Amino acid sequence: MGRIDHGPAGGSEGGQRAGDAAPTGTTGTTGTAGTAGAAGASGTADTAGAGGAVADDTGTDTGTDTGTDTVRSAAAGYWERRGMPTVPGQVAVAPGSSLLLLAVLAAQAGEDEEDEQAGEAGGALRTAAGRRTVPGPGAVFLPRPCSRRYARQARLLGRAVHTVPVPVECGGVPDPFALLEAVRRARTRGTAGRPGEPGGREQGPSGVLVLSVADDVTGTTVPPELLHEVCEAAAEEGLLLVSDETWRDTSHRPHDTVVVSPAEMLHGSAHADAVVVLTGLNPAGPVPLPPGAAAGAARFPATGRGARIGARTGEVLAALGAGLSRASAAAAAAALAESAEVRERRDAATRLHGARADALHRAVTAAGAVCRPPHVGRGVYADFEQLRSRLAARGIRDAPALEAELVRGLAGHRPPRAGDGPGGTGVLGGHRFGDDPHALRVRLATDLLAGARGPGHTPETEPAAFPEGADLLELPGAAQALTQVQSVLADLTDGSSH
Repeated sequence: MGRIDHGPAGGSEGGQRAGDAAPTGTTGTTGTAGTAGAAGASGTADTAGAGGAVADDTGTDTGTDTGTDTVRSAAAGYWERRGMPTVPGQVAVAPGSSLLLLAVLAAQAGEDEEDEQAGEAGGALRTAAGRRTVPGPGAVFLPRPCSRRYARQARLLGRAVHTVPVPVECGGVPDPFALLEAVRRARTRGTAGRPGEPGGREQGPSGVLVLSVADDVTGTTVPPELLHEVCEAAAEEGLLLVSDETWRDTSHRPHDTVVVSPAEMLHGSAHADAVVVLTGLNPAGPVPLPPGAAAGAARFPATGRGARIGARTGEVLAALGAGLSRASAAAAAAALAESAEVRERRDAATRLHGARADALHRAVTAAGAVCRPPHVGRGVYADFEQLRSRLAARGIRDAPALEAELVRGLAGHRPPRAGDGPGGTGVLGGHRFGDDPHALRVRLATDLLAGARGPGHTPETEPAAFPEGADLLELPGAAQALTQVQSVLADLTDGSSH
């Protein structure tokens, strides 16, 4: 394998060993919880058990649910079309993928505690309340960098978090060798899982690996052969894989980019029960939902273990006492059903953001930064490490300072949007994604090139059509926005001390 990245293009950190916990930035929160679950008779995870409307403490109907079954059916069809046979009983839904991740982690903790403590199903929720790290479920392993949401959900449950550098090729997954090293080091510290027999392999699930095969942070996809190595390493160490695939349908060049889910890769293998797939829908997602609407769906394996984790996930969601609103359920079902209109809108948005990502990539590399070519999502992840001496002349020695300087230069040239960094610029330092705060890395959002089109501009007001071969710079404000970005980058890296 041998892909551990120690150079400026990757996610390794100077002076920090692979697998050591790295700081994570602030993360957003997602609304309230969704549907509940119970083990289905078929052995699949049946999450339909508590699908009724939800009342608050006064008994007032909060207007939730009623469309949950429709969303679960639509999600099953969505995954079926992507080569993952799914029935509605394998699906859980909630008002966002962040909440689902929290519930899945709690469910996995409950699974391990039940094994260790003779059926204490409530252990995961007590962990959240007591802020203690339970020994049974072990650590949560994350690629570095990764979405800002992942670490927060794990730490809410008292789980130890270990970040692992990504390989040179892409983001979204840890380097497989670095992952093995991180798991074994965590076990030595007593945070990765239960010890096995002396000199033998540890028994039972030892933790969770959260990954993203279509990584919006770095704008990259995971090559299938590398994903296979990561899956092998995770399986060897008994990790449950949680695959966030929210951005899998945003390949900028779909005919040249292969996106494979771990659930597809491990289907039919001895480790087929080790993958939970997540997808999220919201107003700023690949298919924007109406303002205020949000939903997430989780797919559990069609195995006994999948049924157990799915049922426990449903129990956690039910304990949190909420469900999808009617509006969110209707919008999510429509998005997941993928009508011709929905597909055309998503494809047009993908082409537009792909053109913006390519333009940003050219701008940052022309300024001397290292940046992986973008293939997916709505951003690029640039590394200015080889320009450290020039930036140091301007007092920029770490990611927070780099972010602040770019914010200062770019603030005000367009209205703020969802996911923006400080000052509404679409700039976030790598430290906000769990990367080394001393490394000179930054994520630039493609919306930087949307131009200043007034305070009413939102994702819903993006161009309705952006055909193949269209010129980005012909869109209103795009050329001016690109010139502004190029000017700020040139000024930043020219080596002057002003």
